[in-house]
Amino acid sequence: MDIFLWVVQAVLCLAFLAAGGTKVASPKEKLATTMGWSKSWPPAGLKALGAVEVLGAIGVVLPWATGVATVLTPLAAVGLAVTMVGALVVHARRREYPNAAPTILLLILSVVVAVGRF
Repeated sequence: MDIFLWVVQAVLCLAFLAAGGTKVASPKEKLATTMGWSKSWPPAGLKALGAVEVLGAIGVVLPWATGVATVLTPLAAVGLAVTMVGALVVHARRREYPNAAPTILLLILSVVVAVGRF
């Protein structure tokens, strides 16, 4: 079970580092070409969301890997799950149902890590 959780944590880390890093590093105009929902968000909100995703990605791996404050790993997973619930709401309101599939997968993986590491 531990190896399975590590694999899931690694997948979450990579996915959220990529998504969050893109939001932090890219200007709003560039994000709007691939993320239609970002048009209705202020630039500071997009950067904040990206920072939350990057911090969650780090938090889902680093505390458990170092053995320091290990409770932060499941808490980070809960935070990522909450972020994905928010993403589902945004996609549902915009009727972007195909975009909901990866969001649901990341939500499930986040919940698995949270439950498995608590």
